[in-house]
Order: sequence, then C-alpha cells, then structure tokens
Amino acid sequence: MSFRFRMARSLRTATLTMALLASACSVAPPAEPELPFSLPAEFVATSTSAYAPAERWWTGFGDAQLDRFVENALERNPALAQAIARNQVAEARVRVNRADQLPQVGLGIGSTRQRQNMLGLPDEFGDMSIISNNHNVTLDVSWELDLWGRLSALTAAARAEYLASGEQLRGMRQSVAAQVAQLYFDIVHARAQVELSERTVTALEEMARQINNRVQVGIASPADGMLADANLGSARAGLEQRREALEHSLRQLEMLMGDYPAGRLQTADSLPEVPPPPPAGIPAQLLAQRPDVRAAELTLLGAGYQLGAAQRSFLPSLSLTGSGGYAGSELSDLFSSGNLVWSIAGRILQPVFQGGRLVAQVDIAEGQRDEALHAYAETALNALGEVESMLAVDTLLTRREQALAGSADAAEEAVRVSFNRYLQGIDPFLNVLESQQRALDGRSAHITARHARIDNRISLHLALGGGFDTRGPATPVTASATDTASMPISP
Repeated sequence: MSFRFRMARSLRTATLTMALLASACSVAPPAEPELPFSLPAEFVATSTSAYAPAERWWTGFGDAQLDRFVENALERNPALAQAIARNQVAEARVRVNRADQLPQVGLGIGSTRQRQNMLGLPDEFGDMSIISNNHNVTLDVSWELDLWGRLSALTAAARAEYLASGEQLRGMRQSVAAQVAQLYFDIVHARAQVELSERTVTALEEMARQINNRVQVGIASPADGMLADANLGSARAGLEQRREALEHSLRQLEMLMGDYPAGRLQTADSLPEVPPPPPAGIPAQLLAQRPDVRAAELTLLGAGYQLGAAQRSFLPSLSLTGSGGYAGSELSDLFSSGNLVWSIAGRILQPVFQGGRLVAQVDIAEGQRDEALHAYAETALNALGEVESMLAVDTLLTRREQALAGSADAAEEAVRVSFNRYLQGIDPFLNVLESQQRALDGRSAHITARHARIDNRISLHLALGGGFDTRGPATPVTASATDTASMPISP
C-alpha cells in the first residue's frame, strides 16, 4: 500500500469523522408549537387590520407630568430592578452552560516530602530510612466531547430561558408604564371627584343657610331645616371619603416610582379627552408582539431542548484528559528537560444501571415540556381574549359616557328648577333633596365613565404589546455551538 494511498484514506476518514462530530454537536430545534384553536383573520370586535404598535403611547394624553412619572418609574421601580437582575442571572447561566462545552484547563503546583523506613535489614544496620522530596508543576486539561449534542442542547435551553427572561423584562417595563398611567389617572379622577364634592358641599351650605333663614321667620317647616342640615352632613362625609381615595392613590403612585409615600405629587385636576384607539391589527401579529406570549413560546422551546438533553443522557460520553509539566526532587533544576512529564488518556462511559434515574429524568423533562406547551396556549388565548374584550368594551364605554354627560346636565338643571319651585311653595323640600342627590350621582358617574374609558384605553395599549422597544418575531434559538457563542449579551 503506497504512502499516498494511505494518506488519502486517512484524510477521508478524518473528514468523515469531523463531519459526523459536527452534525452530532448540532441539535435541531424543537418543532414550532401549534395552538389548539384557530386564529381569525382579524379581531371580531374591530374591522381594522392595520397594525402599528404605539411607542410611548402615554404621550398621546398630552400630559407632561405623566410623561415624567413614567420615566421616573422605569428608572427606579423596585420590581423592575428585580426583573433586570433576573435577566442578568439568566444570561450568566448561558455562559456557564457554554463553558461546559469547552476544554477545562487548570494549573497544578505541588510539593511533597516523605520518609520511608527500610524494614527487614540485619540488626547491625540499625534503623534506616530514606527521606525524599517531590516537586511538580503541571498543566491539566479535561474535555468532554459533545458527541451527541447533549451539552449543546443544555446551552440552547439556557439561552431560550435567557431570551424568555428578556421578554419578561420587556413585559415588565410595559406593565410598569401602564400601572403608572392608570394610577396617575386614578389620582386625577379622585381629584375631580373631590372637586365635585367640594362644589356640592358649597351649594348645600348655601341651600341650608337659606332654608334655615326661612325656618326662623316661620316660612318653612323646621323639618326642612333638619333635612337640609342632614343632607349637608352627608355631603361632607362623602367629600372626606373621596379625599381618602385620593390620598391612597397618591401614595401608591409614589411607591411605584420608588419614592417615599409622602402623598405630595402634583397632577392635573381634570381628566383629558380620550385619544383615538390604536389599530388592533390581526391576531397573528399580536402573538408575535406580546412579550408574555413570546416568553411562553421561548420557555416551551427551552423545555424541548431540556428533553433532548435528557434523552441523550442514555448515550455514551467520551472524555479526554491530559497533563504536562515538570516533576523532580530538587527545585533548583525542576524545569530541566530531564524532568519533563506528560500523560494523555481517553475514557468512554456508557450508562448501564442507575436505578431508573435517567428514565425518570426523561419523564420529568417530558412533563415540563407538556406543561410549557399548555401554558403557551393559555397565554396566547388570554392575550387574544384581553384584546377582544377591551375593543368591545371601548365602544360601549364611549356610548355610556355620552349618555351620562347629557343625564348629568339635565340633573343639574333639575336642581335649580326644583329649588325655585320649593321657594315658591309649589314643591316639597324632598323634591329638592332628591334632585340634588341625582345631580351629584349623575355628574360623579359621568366623571367615572370618562375615567373608565381612559383606564380601558391604557389596558388596550398594554394588551396589544405596545409601548417601547417594539420588535418583530421572537429570536429563534438553535443549539449549535456557533449560535450560542455569538449570543447577544442583552435582549
């Protein structure tokens, strides 16, 4: 057999071996999940199919104070800081798993001194012993070859968990912005209710003064004066109740921004007009945009890789170890060529019996994969349900506010008319009290309806996945060593 032929055959063998190793080290990603329900072409509650997630949607309310509060919360919110830390931990776990695919190198330095007694010698030699020294400096290398892609699958699973953590962080940022906006308008709503109660108390004070004057001159019944005073006292109690709600909301917002709850925030006094609703797009686009849906899909992907790694635990593992360095009895000439030592070894380990551990690990991984699949379907269904509900409710709330606006105006006019008729002796004072209460309730309901529209609009923006850091489809996760090595450090 010629040297050239042997060399060619060796090259072919080496090439085939490297190709097999490369293919084994790359694990195909799990199949994309299928939802157990069909997606409509568009949302049922709207005919709009255009989709453009509104970035910084809260600026549409035209309130500079709200804009500052959102920015403050995004910088100082404690829960958001925890999510950032969790994301950093997840990124570090990827690096830990990736390190397991690389050779492990360590430097060893040792020195021993021992005494050995010489036994079995004749008595005339007495007790004899030998004292010896040994010094060594070695570089030790160990490497588990990822023949079947088990380690690559574990790294890909960690990367999927890291990307899912990034989506959870993005969702947390959107949630914090929405919570700030909702609490801010809770405060504005409470201020508007307080202002309405203050106006009502002022009007009832004037009404009670006039009625008591009529009682003193004998024109009105003492019962009318008592009813007027009772109505005034009830209105004052309602005012304090609304102030209580205001104080509670103020402190909640301060804590959300990471500030001490002193209750000193300054906000607008009246609710703004509700901006036009954002385009809802189509359901498939929503699932690609919502952070919680994308996080659930990435969690499912990671569970699939974990299952693949567990299944590959049944296959044999190949470990290589080696060391090289110097060893000698004298430090002075330790690094001389005569003290050079080295060793290299390979080891194949095939699991034979582990008491059912490997089978149980596969069962656990399968259960976690199935759980993640159902969680993904549930998250997607909840996301679609939230958008459908809020789109439908938005129209109903608009009609409700319009109806209550007219009702409140009519009720306030009825107060003026009924009081004049009472002064003329036409109607009893109970009519005045009823119209006054109806006017207060009507105007309060109108303010609350406007607040409900704003709150629903904020929830709709959150449900659509808009806000900031808008992205396209979720980043795919593969198990190749090249992919994990080029993993981005931030999501």
